[in-house]
Amino acid sequence: MARMNRTVPEAIRKTVEQALRQRATQAVGAGPVIGGIDYVVKILTAMDVSTERKVLRTLEESDPELAQEIRQKMFVFEDLVLLDDRAIQRLLREVKMRDLALALKGASEGVRAKIFRNMSSRGAQALREEMEILGPQRLRVVEEAQQRIVNIVRQLEAAQQITIPRGQEEPFVS
Repeated sequence: MARMNRTVPEAIRKTVEQALRQRATQAVGAGPVIGGIDYVVKILTAMDVSTERKVLRTLEESDPELAQEIRQKMFVFEDLVLLDDRAIQRLLREVKMRDLALALKGASEGVRAKIFRNMSSRGAQALREEMEILGPQRLRVVEEAQQRIVNIVRQLEAAQQITIPRGQEEPFVS
């Protein structure tokens, strides 16, 4: 390579294209590519939170309707405000206090209020103290804690222990 004078652009393009295709196949899996909103949701929920948000913001600009459909199928940390009180209380039994304290450092006031409202006064005071003790935290650490909590919400939903409201729900029968 050191003695080569110039490289043919077409050869570079083919090599880069082939390498990207190979990496994409490895990232998605060797099987057939499946499309659709559910597939996109699955990919987005596997991403880190900041990348997920960037993708959704970009999609929101180019296709707001599709972005809204995807958001309805996803559950993100800020969606905790959508859960009913029983679901929040069930979630609180599963979450580690440290993860909750970290996650709430980057949460909106609405999410914080929802969490504190569903705790005993002693529990809420202990959580506030834990948040103070933790001090400033890196955004990445906060987002990781939020993602762990979201994963617990998804597990509880999969086990049918809570229900995540999504647009038009099926009616309940008493």
